[in-house]
Amino acid sequence: MICLHILGATIWVGGHLVVMFSILPETLKNEDASILLGFEKRYEKLGMPSLFLQIITGLWLAYHLLGMPANWFGTTPIAHVIQIKLTLLFLTACLAIHAKTRVIPKLTNDSLSQLAWHIRAVSICAILFVLAGASIRFGGYPIFKG
Repeated sequence: MICLHILGATIWVGGHLVVMFSILPETLKNEDASILLGFEKRYEKLGMPSLFLQIITGLWLAYHLLGMPANWFGTTPIAHVIQIKLTLLFLTACLAIHAKTRVIPKLTNDSLSQLAWHIRAVSICAILFVLAGASIRFGGYPIFKG
């Protein structure tokens, strides 16, 4: 299960880093929303299933580590990591919903900066997901000490 979780993270985080450091600068430089939308349309076919895989395997791993969900909100370092990852998941979902319902439908070449901030925020959340997950290897300590 951990291998599937890592594979999903690789796809999710890697895709967002490609967008943030390659596609987004080109899009902003050329003021051409179609560059970003074209990549998003292609990446979504792989990115969304990988996010879904992350959620399923992440919940399974949290259950494997701490048992019932009530334990996920305890005061142990591992529980703190799970809380951080759940918070990051909530933020990612909020950003995605806002982008899909408010930003992308109204996207023009002049409003690209609003979507750029969403992309940067989701990418930062993705990186923090990886750091939080890696800290579990060390018992949640010292990065997220309780």
